[in-house]
Parts: sequence; structure tokens; C-alpha cells
Amino acid sequence: MSSSFGRLFTVTTWGESHGPAVGVVVDGVPAGLALDLALIQKDLDRRRPGQSAITTQRSEADTALILSGVFEGRTTGTPISILAWNQDAKSKDYDGLKDVYRPGHADFTYAAKYGIRDHRGSGRASGRETLGRVAAGAIAKALLATAGVSIVGGTVAVANVTAERRDWDVAESNLIRCPDSEAAARMIEVIEAARAEQDSVGGVVEVVARGCPAGWGDPTMEKLDGEIARALMSIPALKGVEIGDGFAATRLRGSQSNDAIEPGGFVTNRAGGILGGISTGADIVARVAVKPASSIGKPQQTVNTEGEAVTIAVEGRHDPCICPRVVPVAEAMLAITLANAFLRQRALTGGGPFG
Repeated sequence: MSSSFGRLFTVTTWGESHGPAVGVVVDGVPAGLALDLALIQKDLDRRRPGQSAITTQRSEADTALILSGVFEGRTTGTPISILAWNQDAKSKDYDGLKDVYRPGHADFTYAAKYGIRDHRGSGRASGRETLGRVAAGAIAKALLATAGVSIVGGTVAVANVTAERRDWDVAESNLIRCPDSEAAARMIEVIEAARAEQDSVGGVVEVVARGCPAGWGDPTMEKLDGEIARALMSIPALKGVEIGDGFAATRLRGSQSNDAIEPGGFVTNRAGGILGGISTGADIVARVAVKPASSIGKPQQTVNTEGEAVTIAVEGRHDPCICPRVVPVAEAMLAITLANAFLRQRALTGGGPFG
């Protein structure tokens, strides 16, 4: 199974939703990088379940335990292994799904590929796998900070409600992590209405890397925007990625779409900070389409493992909208991708130790 990402900064996640623990191994982190466990925990707290009234009420502390690769607050250059125990799994909630395929889930495809599946909370296909990504992303953010790069993100659409502003300072002050306070209130109303109907809604999450210098990434087959798209699309429940203007660029003419250049730099940033697969020095902007959560209490038509038609209503604790919890995961995957680009560029140009 493809559980690893990256060549120089390599991330391998492990664990299942209802197994004893989940975690990650991060290899390729340079020695001497200052690493604060509190920064890792901060991002894990942003991803964890049970954090608000509009997320699943599964209660997990998700306390990170660093098992290796860090000594006296600095990385040693050896693999960093991080673990978090699963403490509130209620596997009995899934007993009725043992022989039934859930619509919208990976139940059917996992069984088709492996001949076996873990029906408890989706097993490896669960969003719980993303804990390891977020922990690794926090390390990547610490590495990127040494180059002056920072990453922000937020929910910019839920169903038919769209954020008009990008006030990143307010994104963490509301339950949906929206950079538009007025839109956030309407988004929450939509989510609560869906939950009352035992249904779910999707949305759009935007992530932005600020301070990335020009020259990162590679042309042709391993373009930076291609690598970002691949990283983001690996996140569970994502169905689309766009960079910069994305699909909106198809409605423009070239004279409108091109970013004019002045002596001080680019006038606009419709390209999203990447041209020819290489960073331009402008903000790198990416958006992802998040589908409605597939585990819902509303009755749905499906089949059992014998191919017989049945109707199910999924019980248990589930998110009516996963966008607020996707935000730190999308930030993490952008950070991991840029960490790889940073180390590759650093290898080409040379660089001193991180200590």
C-alpha cells in the first residue's frame, strides 16, 4: 500500500481508525533543526475529533509522543517517529456494517483490491490516518520557517455559501475556520441544518504559502504545482484541486489571465505563485474540493457482500462537514511538498547546517 510521500523529506503514516494507535515516521529531516513538541500538538489539536459542536463527537486527546529522532529539542538527522493512542474507538457502532458496503466509502474498493477490509470506522481509509500527516506537516512547517516560509489555510466555501474575504487572522476564531466572519456564521447554519437532517455537506478549503522564494520546484514531469496537486489529492474525501485561479481562468482571456510584471514584482497572482512548475516568489495558493462526508444517518441504498440490495443508515459519530478538520491536513500536505522542494533546492545551491 502506498503510505509514503516525498523523496528527501519522506513521510510514512501508519495505523487504523480502530486499531490501538496511529502515527507517522518522518525521514530526511536535517540534523539540528529546533523542534518544539508544542507546535506539533497545536496542529494536532486543530485536526482532532470532538473539538467543536460541528465535528464528530468522538473524543480523542491525540497527544503526540515522539519516540525517536529528537534530542534536547533538536532533530538528530535520524527518522522521527510519532505516535498517538486511539482512546475512544467504539467499534460496536460498526457491527452492522460488517457485511455491507457504505455508499461513498472505500469499503467496496478495498475489498475488491485486497480481498479483505476493516469495516470498523473505515480502517486505513479513515480520516484518522491524517493525524500522521499533520504531525509531519508541523515538522515541515518548522523546517520551512528557517527559509522564511509560513502557511495559512481556511474554509472558503460550504455548500452554496462562499467567503468573500481572506482575513487569515480570524480563520481560527470560528468553528468552521473561515477567513470571513460573516460567511462563517452562514456556513455553520448550513452545517447544523444538514446534521439535523442526518445528512452532510461539502465545501472548499484554501491553503496559502507565504514567503516562498522564486526558483523552488522542477519543470516538466515533476512540476511544483503537480506535486502540490498530488499531495493534496491524497487526502481522504478530496475530489479536486486548483492552483491560483484554477478553473476560473478558463473564463478569462490571456490579457486578463497573465500576471503583469513590474520592476517590483508581479502585479497580480492569478497563477497562484507557480509558472512552468517553478515558484515565482508570489504567494502559492491552492484550493481543494471537499466532498460531503459519506457516513450519514439518512437511509441509503447499497448492497451487501453477497451482492444483495439493502438499505442502510450509518450509526456512530461522524462529521456533518469535514472542512474545518481538512484545513490543518491540507496545510500539512502543502508544507511537506514545499519541504521537499526546499531541500532539493538547497542541495543544488548548497547550504550550511540547521543547528
